Amino acid sequence: MTDSLVLIERHDAVAVVTLNRPKALNALSIALRRRIHEVFAELAVDRHIEVIILTGAGRAFTVGLDLKELGGETRATPALGSTDLSDALAATPQPVIAAVNGYAITGGFELALMCDFIIAAPEARFADTHARVGVAPGWGLSQRLPRLVGINRAKELSLTGNYLDAETACAWGLANRVVPAAELLPTCLALAKDIASTDRATRDEIKRIMDLGWQATLAEGLAIEGEASRAHAKAEVRPEKVAQRRAAVQARGRRQSR
Repeated sequence: MTDSLVLIERHDAVAVVTLNRPKALNALSIALRRRIHEVFAELAVDRHIEVIILTGAGRAFTVGLDLKELGGETRATPALGSTDLSDALAATPQPVIAAVNGYAITGGFELALMCDFIIAAPEARFADTHARVGVAPGWGLSQRLPRLVGINRAKELSLTGNYLDAETACAWGLANRVVPAAELLPTCLALAKDIASTDRATRDEIKRIMDLGWQATLAEGLAIEGEASRAHAKAEVRPEKVAQRRAAVQARGRRQSR
């Protein structure tokens, strides 16, 4: 049953999406890719869900495309619907946190890079094996990875196909932090709830202009930000709201500074 390929757990305003082919290390078969696309399309229009956490069952986040299927060793399920994961995540307005629990290889690495940020377990391993498999990247890795870790490090990873451990990934700025495996989902849930506690309209706009600016030059990004800031202030900023939120921000700061 295709529904079991992706599990969804709801925690108030947070959805935890788990890739569920653990025996295949969550390899991205056509059926799994189609189901991921369907799940994200459903969550994208669910106003009750404000943050999504993406993770994998078992020892892997995902090892990328199902090479047995790609090589004709196993029969592929005919594609009925889109399987483009890049389109699916790009069309998702909610922040998406990658909880990388294990191997994130090639297409799996690309899927993690599509998320807004990565939290990794010590067991996480990242690798780009496109050059070893003989397939060129098609989900954005060649563009996103250099912007995160620098062109030289990205070339080292992509041209060698070598694995990158979690601690080095964190030191290079690929992962935000590394936490014990038992704390991976609780940490991501806590961060997701922090995100959900902010003003949604403002948060959505910040995410939108960050994403647009990241794909633009600095000058273009600053122009995007300036235009968005003026429009948002006109539509959303009210003195009474600012005063109320200022008090809440100060109280939170006092709690976190103890």
